[in-house]
Amino acid sequence: PMIEVNGQRRAQKMLVLGMGKLGAKELNVSSDIDLIFVYPAAGSTRHGQQTVDHYTFFTRLGRRLIRSLDQVTADGFVFRVDMRLRPYGKSGPLLLDLLGMRDYYQEQGRDWERYAMVKARVISGQAEHAKTLMHLLRDFSYRPYADYSVIDALRAMKRLINREVARRGLQNDIKLGAGGIRELEFIVQSFQLIHGGRERALQAPEWLTALTHLVNKRYISCDDGQALIDAYVFLRNTEHTVQAFADQQTQALPQQTIPRLALVTAMGFASPDDFDCALAQHRATVSHYFQSLVAEPNDETHTAHPIKAMWRHLWPLSPAQQQATITTLQEAGYAHAEAFYAQLSRQQAQWLSDEQSSANRDVLDHVMPRILQAASETADPSTTVQRVLPIISAVLQHTQYEILLIESPQALAHLVRLSAASPWIAAQLTRHPVLLDELVNAATLYHVPDKAVLRDELTQQLLRIARDDLEGNSEVLRYFKLSHMLRVAACELSGHLPLMQTSDYLTFIAEVIVEQVLDLAWQHNEEKYGRPQNSPGHACDNDFIIVAYGKLGGIELGYGSDLDLVFIHDASPYLSTDGDNSIDNAVFFTRLGRQIITLLTTSTALGKLYDVDMRLRPSGTSGLLVNSFSGFDNYQRDNAWTWEHQALVRARVVAGDTQLAQRFTAMRQQILGLARDQQQLKHAVQQMRDKMRDYLLSKGLDKRNPPLMDLKQSQGGIVDIEFMAQWAVLAYTHAYPALAAFTDNVRIFEGLCAAQLLSEQQAECLIDAYKHYRAEEHRLSLQHQAVQVPCAHFAKELRIVQAMWQQWLTSGHNVNDG
Repeated sequence: PMIEVNGQRRAQKMLVLGMGKLGAKELNVSSDIDLIFVYPAAGSTRHGQQTVDHYTFFTRLGRRLIRSLDQVTADGFVFRVDMRLRPYGKSGPLLLDLLGMRDYYQEQGRDWERYAMVKARVISGQAEHAKTLMHLLRDFSYRPYADYSVIDALRAMKRLINREVARRGLQNDIKLGAGGIRELEFIVQSFQLIHGGRERALQAPEWLTALTHLVNKRYISCDDGQALIDAYVFLRNTEHTVQAFADQQTQALPQQTIPRLALVTAMGFASPDDFDCALAQHRATVSHYFQSLVAEPNDETHTAHPIKAMWRHLWPLSPAQQQATITTLQEAGYAHAEAFYAQLSRQQAQWLSDEQSSANRDVLDHVMPRILQAASETADPSTTVQRVLPIISAVLQHTQYEILLIESPQALAHLVRLSAASPWIAAQLTRHPVLLDELVNAATLYHVPDKAVLRDELTQQLLRIARDDLEGNSEVLRYFKLSHMLRVAACELSGHLPLMQTSDYLTFIAEVIVEQVLDLAWQHNEEKYGRPQNSPGHACDNDFIIVAYGKLGGIELGYGSDLDLVFIHDASPYLSTDGDNSIDNAVFFTRLGRQIITLLTTSTALGKLYDVDMRLRPSGTSGLLVNSFSGFDNYQRDNAWTWEHQALVRARVVAGDTQLAQRFTAMRQQILGLARDQQQLKHAVQQMRDKMRDYLLSKGLDKRNPPLMDLKQSQGGIVDIEFMAQWAVLAYTHAYPALAAFTDNVRIFEGLCAAQLLSEQQAECLIDAYKHYRAEEHRLSLQHQAVQVPCAHFAKELRIVQAMWQQWLTSGHNVNDG
């Protein structure tokens, strides 16, 4: 059998899939082996005048292979072979080609086959065909969202197994009986199928490996994980021992005296009673965990917060029970209960008029009572439910999220709690119901990883997508941003994350995304044009950097911040790329810059990554999109305005070539360290601040009742603090180079204190005021409110900042004169 590859004929080989314990490398002493045969493609063999189609050829080969393994001879047999896991089962063809496999699993694959394919592994065949086969099987088993439909499939399989156990009297079977090996396998496989589409590490076929990843990812607690491992090792050792006694494929515990004593002794126990006690303990552990996993959603043991009868009977709303329902709502703390009831009635009528399926109505009947009960425990139940209702409307269009809210009481509880805390989070969940996946696991929802872990996680997620699939990679990047921003918001609202760390993590998220966007854009352009050259025949090694200004540069990103970026390269301006479709180096980098902006700003179903502002580049909007390093250096030394040097205080490299980044940092230090006339510098900074305030500050805030301040632009606000830090760096770095080491305001003020240019009290006052302002800014952002607050709320901070501004930038004093 041959196959055409790039115009050349190559031999085909049969692919052999190892399933079950063979696929997972978990064979017992007396295991049979589950196999599936696949051949690459249809066609015909050629041998002189004889031809035979590939299906016939490989069918004969498969039969010979089976016969060579399981035919009993005078020397016994090699392995019993079981082929029943193949498509269509024992009534189907012995094997299919790759196209047939794809069509079968796309169109007819069943839920139990998804579980079976978790353990699938190609053990023989050509590598490129093995890769294709495993890719299509992974797509069949794993979904790109938290897929709770697998729980219902697991219930159905468990019911079948229970009937079989009862019919055949297999209660004493350590594999199929309650608390046995099969339940252990189902526990891990369920988590794998629910979350494995997003967490590729969970796709491991080996039980112990997969469970370890589940514990590391916090889907299973360390204590539960260890208890399940202990039970697994005990039961598998028991299984090995039982089979080794008479070389029989059985999982039934022996009842006769001698085999039973042999088992007890081999397992290391002094008496049968001791063994029975240990076995019962392990099986009880497994059974309890499994039952909690597959409990029916209407079973009140399914959740730690069972639904009370008063809420279960309240929905669907009934006009005949209107007054009783209003009374229930009032007693539960719902404000304006009559108006709220009217709103609920309108929403129910809207859902019914949309001709929701009976399944959707079942979802509503299950979910709405629980939402009403959970909301009654919040500070403002009516507002909470009003925020949640649009989310439920969005969920009804996506079956997988309906199932998630039914199967995961924790997710529903987090949904209500976070919506109560923040309309911003509720709006995010309404626009992107896919984020409900993040509510399943409290351990990850209220935990944010450091930058290194973020980078690794994003890299792993992108490995699922081909590098040339820009659309697919863009969707991964967008989900990554949305999910981690949700986690940051949840942590901040729950008090797990203080202000400074919130900004750090929002900054880290942006940085790892920008790194990957640069990598994607570079590869895309390199494949089209080749690499830029530094000298003839010598390609440059990604001599390109992305410099962040503003909030990203200052490590102070907020939830809605855009990115102020500048692009710099250091390739020869006189050479071109080394590809077949060669272009000038400058053109390459311009197209690279445009590609980066496109990847960051293009809107998809998951929104855009970030708005990008490039106006801080040399000569602003009229300047080059990408500057050479020497051009940027010359501009900063000879043509930059004072405000551009102020911006440079907050500039740092966030992605690109390490050596070029080091050169930029050294160049920035030199520019900031230039000696400046302090009076001229004060005048320029004051003038720029006045222009900004005139342009950006709403008029008449101080005339409101009560008087309002804009946290950012009012006198004594955030921008005044930032300008003071920038002025001090420009004024004193020539004498104190360490002042230019950091780009964030807090460490700049700490540096001024260390240099004795500020007293400790002055530095603390400015830092505290800055933190208080920014904490309020974050809070208002999560509440979808403008950053305008009564002046009285920050009277102390306003006095301190205004006094410092007056002393430093209005009077003739220098920083350390006071």
